Amino acid sequence: MERAFQYVLTHATPGDPDSILDTFDHWCTEIEFISNIGPKKGTPSPTARVRKSENCPLTVLELGTHCGYSTVRMARCLPLGARLFSVEMDERNALVAEKIIRLAGFDDDTLIVSPSDEVIPKMREDYGVERLDFIFMDHWKRCYLPDLQLLEGSGLLGQGTVILADNVIFPGAPNFLRYVKHSGLYRYRVHRASLEYIRGIRDGMAELIYLGTK
Repeated sequence: MERAFQYVLTHATPGDPDSILDTFDHWCTEIEFISNIGPKKGTPSPTARVRKSENCPLTVLELGTHCGYSTVRMARCLPLGARLFSVEMDERNALVAEKIIRLAGFDDDTLIVSPSDEVIPKMREDYGVERLDFIFMDHWKRCYLPDLQLLEGSGLLGQGTVILADNVIFPGAPNFLRYVKHSGLYRYRVHRASLEYIRGIRDGMAELIYLGTK
């Protein structure tokens, strides 16, 4: 990961998010694979979903910062005054992500280095978050379902909250999809795609819209 950052640092333009993302994409495609969301996930990607939203989200939660790639993708589309909280439990990943996010020029976004199941219940108390408008899940797939249920139980979802969950086909999150399908709390669909930077491996991203409690 540090090697990728050094490559971005020496080849991208500081303060230019598009340049940083393009450089990352070149590294992942031509030099060394890193599991980012990538530029080709299409319509359901966080970038596209934020841009086409009628009410652009003002409070965003990312679970799984990894190297900061998707954080930058989302941050560049958010309106002035929006808040983006990104959660990463791996300290080494977080160190790289922090540098990437700042290199892109986003100094106000909050990177939280802690397990997601410890952060979610304290979002209201520690960060003053009453409701989340948009959530992007791209952390451990086994955490998708328990974290979704934590978000429900913490009262952070409001009617219309959008949740995107990546890699629900590969490596897969079957329990998460089963719960979403049968809970009655969401309108959802799975957008089919291929694994980022690798052709021929089928994957998908789940898009959920919270309908409110039954």
